[in-house]
Amino acid sequence: MRAALLFALPWILLPLVVLARLVRSSFLSALSPDVPADAPVVSVIIPARNEAANIARCVEGVLTSQWPAFEVIVVDDHSTDGTGDVVRTIAARDPRVHLIEAPPLPDDWFGKQWACQTGAAHAKGSWLLFTDADTRHTPELLPRVMAWQRARNAQVVTIGGKQEMLTLGERLVTPQLFSILLFRMGSTEAIANARRAEDSITNGQYTMYARHVYESVGGHEAVKHNVAEDLLMGQVVWRAGYRVHLAVAMEFFSTRMYTNLREVVNGWTKNVWAGGKYALPAGTPRWVLATLMYGPVIVLLAPVVLALLFVLGLVGSTAGLGGVFAYVGLTLWMAALNWLDGVPTWVAPLWPLGTCIVGFIFTRAILRGNQVEWKGRRYASR
Repeated sequence: MRAALLFALPWILLPLVVLARLVRSSFLSALSPDVPADAPVVSVIIPARNEAANIARCVEGVLTSQWPAFEVIVVDDHSTDGTGDVVRTIAARDPRVHLIEAPPLPDDWFGKQWACQTGAAHAKGSWLLFTDADTRHTPELLPRVMAWQRARNAQVVTIGGKQEMLTLGERLVTPQLFSILLFRMGSTEAIANARRAEDSITNGQYTMYARHVYESVGGHEAVKHNVAEDLLMGQVVWRAGYRVHLAVAMEFFSTRMYTNLREVVNGWTKNVWAGGKYALPAGTPRWVLATLMYGPVIVLLAPVVLALLFVLGLVGSTAGLGGVFAYVGLTLWMAALNWLDGVPTWVAPLWPLGTCIVGFIFTRAILRGNQVEWKGRRYASR
């Protein structure tokens, strides 16, 4: 029994390492949402392509903000589902909302970056906040973010929130991919104190820039050619001498990234290769990235395979029981992640299925390489 526990120890410690990084992070809940008398104007810019199902919740959530000085700029990126009509209805009753039609997409731009750059060109605020159309904002969110900015004297602020997951496919895959990302990037303080550009990142779901910083780095034009624009923007501002200040905002901000397994697979496929190569030092061979991508899948599935072989009588008790103990430990970790995101705990024991789907996503991404398809468009990510 003792030998089996020692065998399982690496898999038990792995989640603890991720947890230790998380608890060293900074949380918006620790700040007061007080508003200063000289509150600066914040321009909230929302790029939207075929977001009719989400855009009303996003815009109306932003409009509840307790921050006194802001505008909302929605950039309709050539939607075909009535996104613009939804925004026009809201704008008709609230003058803070402005709808901008994106100009024709240039050949060398990704659609989201083009929409963000277009919105910034129309913005009046001294702070530019870019947020996705599938996000939910509480009234205290922006005041707390601005308090975080003042506390850090930060020029670039980004937050991580709760992931809304309603279908089984979302619940199986999303927590594991975010765990891998957290293991790679570390705590919020590790990102703020990054010593290499590869260790800096912003969250494209919610990032705010001082206007002069955004303009000095060239805005989204600096990352117009890559699908993982948020990862690259973090690196761009780091190289320009600025730090990215990240805070956890689970209570105040959430995102429904995808609504079913097909969207989960397609969405992560477009990101993990084209973006993953920039999380490694420049010039890293393709095979190294592919190997590193499969590493977490192999590590996670190894104890499950050993446990199954033990049940079949094909391996000894040390390795077999070690696999069982490791599976139990990883299941408890997945249950904790599910609890944080409001996912039923019964999903946790199914995590090996989610790992297999993650492996499929990685394989699909490697085979596609820099070729990206998203929302009816095809790109070649650089």
